[in-house]
Amino acid sequence: MALIGDKVVASNRKARHDFFILETMEAGLVLVGSEVKSLREGHVQLADAYARASDGEMWLEGVHIAPYANARGFGAHDPDRPRKLLLHGDEIGRLRARVAQERLALVPLAIYFKDGRAKVELALARGRNKGDHRAAIAERDAKREAARSLGRQRKGME
Repeated sequence: MALIGDKVVASNRKARHDFFILETMEAGLVLVGSEVKSLREGHVQLADAYARASDGEMWLEGVHIAPYANARGFGAHDPDRPRKLLLHGDEIGRLRARVAQERLALVPLAIYFKDGRAKVELALARGRNKGDHRAAIAERDAKREAARSLGRQRKGME
């Protein structure tokens, strides 16, 4: 979802390896000032992050935003606190229902700035098992080999 003009701060590449991505959406993030400054410097980790719904609100957990170096005392933030996601109520209800019924996970794929505001790309995903990983690797290798042979044919024709 992050467009070309957006500044991607962090991406969760491992999520695309560990999950089948079924659907993606964009959500806003509620942050304090020192978190925004730390994000702009790229001091964020998404490795074990996930989103959950509770009391009609969506929360992003497991994201580590390092404390901003120049923030002291009152201006500092807790690096591992849950952060509220900004979604419409009907979106939250739909996501909550799908997660409960289909045993899916809500995984953040990227955090980026869009028009000066921090956004997170959320994915509705299903976990992969070991056999799925092997099949995905084999498929990727087959596509790569096909592209190589096509490239070789083009070079031979020219």
